[in-house]
Amino acid sequence: MTRPRVKICCISRTDEARMAIEHGASALGLVGHMPSGPGVIGDELIHQIAKTVPPPISTFLLTSETRSQAIISHYRRVYTTTIQIVDELEKREYEIIRAALPHVKLVQVIHVIDEDSVKEAIEVSAFVDAILLDSGNPKLSVKELGGTGRTHNWELSREIRKSIPIPLFLAGGLNKDNVQQAIETVSPFGIDLCSSVRTDGRLDKIKLMEFFKAMD
Repeated sequence: MTRPRVKICCISRTDEARMAIEHGASALGLVGHMPSGPGVIGDELIHQIAKTVPPPISTFLLTSETRSQAIISHYRRVYTTTIQIVDELEKREYEIIRAALPHVKLVQVIHVIDEDSVKEAIEVSAFVDAILLDSGNPKLSVKELGGTGRTHNWELSREIRKSIPIPLFLAGGLNKDNVQQAIETVSPFGIDLCSSVRTDGRLDKIKLMEFFKAMD
């Protein structure tokens, strides 16, 4: 089985970006304004960090904007390689984003709740470059758009992975103790983590090393 790529999310400083890359991350998540969850930083800092990241490492802007023009505007303040849309895109206007930003990869987050999540992922997979499955619930009064530290139903995640023709990232409560089970169950293209490799909110070198060792 090919080892999944690893995306370290909630990067908040250039030295964190460097540390994540040195330990094996192939992508970094930079969190814009969110209604809840960890790792939020300002757009100027996102731009500053993204500029320091060398290819072929990918930089993901996590945006909670739901309108195509607002997402385009958000991107143009930060200039990452990838846009991770963490909420439902109004009217599924992906083509408007594509036309404005043809060189930028689009990743849509699907919050895995029930069989409707499977249907949504299959439908949206026609428009984006990858799907990212996470825990959370965008229907709550204060939307949960990721960063919950909770796992979800990986059987549904596996069903989605088997049903879509594009890469799938798995997120939500992954750590050194459950990552092998997650990989065996879902067989994702990539995995995405935040809190499990941090201590007091800061990226922890020892926890990073332990996590990557657990994947071997």
